[in-house]
Amino acid sequence: MTKKSHRVLPGFGLSLGYALVYLSLLVLIPLGGLIAKSAELSWAQFWDIATTARAFASYRVTFGCALLAAIVNGVFGLIVAWVLVRYEFPGKKLIDAFVDLPFALPTAVAGITLTSLYANTGWVGQYLEGVFGFKVAFTPAGIVVALIFIGIPFVVRTVQPVIEDIEQEVEEAASTLGATRAQTFARVLFPALFPALLTGFTLAFARAVGEYGSVIFIAGNMPMVSEITPLLIISKLEQYDLPGATVLAVVMLVISFVLLLSINLLQWWAANRHSGRHIDGGAQA
Repeated sequence: MTKKSHRVLPGFGLSLGYALVYLSLLVLIPLGGLIAKSAELSWAQFWDIATTARAFASYRVTFGCALLAAIVNGVFGLIVAWVLVRYEFPGKKLIDAFVDLPFALPTAVAGITLTSLYANTGWVGQYLEGVFGFKVAFTPAGIVVALIFIGIPFVVRTVQPVIEDIEQEVEEAASTLGATRAQTFARVLFPALFPALLTGFTLAFARAVGEYGSVIFIAGNMPMVSEITPLLIISKLEQYDLPGATVLAVVMLVISFVLLLSINLLQWWAANRHSGRHIDGGAQA
């Protein structure tokens, strides 16, 4: 007689039903309503709204700045996580707490603060513009700065546990076998870190694509230059152009879904490839 396994949560049927209802109410039904509303337009009307010059410019700014910010966060988030895990120094706990600050800080407050810092009269902006001639506030560069600020915790907190699990003896063994620091990172550390790093990159990118509050203050919001798609959607809603706002929202949804699906497939491939290497290595041992 087989022993019945004990589970803390209710049975599979009840748990699955609750999960589907919860997911439907919060995600699937609103998205379905969005798509249904856009389906009231003909394909020609949908295409005309989605492909205006102003809409294309907002797509370019939104996804371009989000991608650039996610790449920067991927690089420097890995460095920050490595320093917090591998080194001991005064104020480490304080810096570790500061990493989570963008999670707790209201996005509007973050936007106002960054604008005051990077404006041409701000503490940082006056030197960037006065000395180097580089303007940050009220340009696409300001958008990237805001998106970096709100996205870096995702990378740090995703990569940090993985670094903690990598024993330092692995690095010492690679060094003993004659590997340089670059070879140790590229062939030993990076393959183990890549799936988590890609996850953090994906989270930071997804967060940046939908960001609104911290961006509108520092972007300048100039059409064709520094206007993000979420702001364009809000503008159309304020003008009672519900079909136009719906079309832009659907385009954002489709592009975001395709990009995130592609990144998740790459993450799945990298994780399986890394686990396969471990299995092969264990078999050879």
